[in-house]
Amino acid sequence: MSEELTWPDILLRVLLTVVAASLIGINREKGGHAAGFRTTVLVGLAACLAMLQANALLVVEGSHEHSGFARMDVLRFALGVLTGVGFIGGGAVLHRGNFVTGVTTAATIWAMTTIGLCFGGGQLGIGVVGTVVAFFFLSPMQALDNWLARRQRATVEILVDGTLREEDVRRALDVYDCTVHFVSSRTRHDTKNLLVFDVRWKSRTSANTEVVYRELQRHFKVEHFALSEHPV
Repeated sequence: MSEELTWPDILLRVLLTVVAASLIGINREKGGHAAGFRTTVLVGLAACLAMLQANALLVVEGSHEHSGFARMDVLRFALGVLTGVGFIGGGAVLHRGNFVTGVTTAATIWAMTTIGLCFGGGQLGIGVVGTVVAFFFLSPMQALDNWLARRQRATVEILVDGTLREEDVRRALDVYDCTVHFVSSRTRHDTKNLLVFDVRWKSRTSANTEVVYRELQRHFKVEHFALSEHPV
């Protein structure tokens, strides 16, 4: 890291940070994520400015011992920035029941912070490599992520007059290769039985989940359908 900053150095580092953050931020904005274009740019810019400030304050005077102490303080500066960004990332993660969303958004904010620290600290090559790798996994690799089949799990409540076996539910969903397990049953005040089943299958898109739900509705009187993101 260069200890003597010039305005061309400062402008180059800020410009590269803004370009990198814009590239990643636009990708997130198009996906409708909480941390979009402006948030990503501001996070990266804040990290870059923090390192520029640390770089500017790193004035080496006197003995080598003093120089080493100054460098240790700069390292703590960067760690403090990463710790502070953790609060922003924590705010992006949403947990409702079995659903957890925003983890990728939080990881993107953290990655953009480290990229900004690299550019602000003068490690331009590392920052460029980090930008390319981050963009690759957020954009081109998203197609692979969508292609991979995910295990899905749902709790289904079916209202029947008599009884309903696991085999009957499995037969109705045979084309989707589902596994069905009986969970519990209870009798309502109208003497009808409410049976609860655990249904699991694999799907690549949310459309498959909707198809499974519609197929259940077509064959049975579904009172409740609760999808869980975590099958095990």
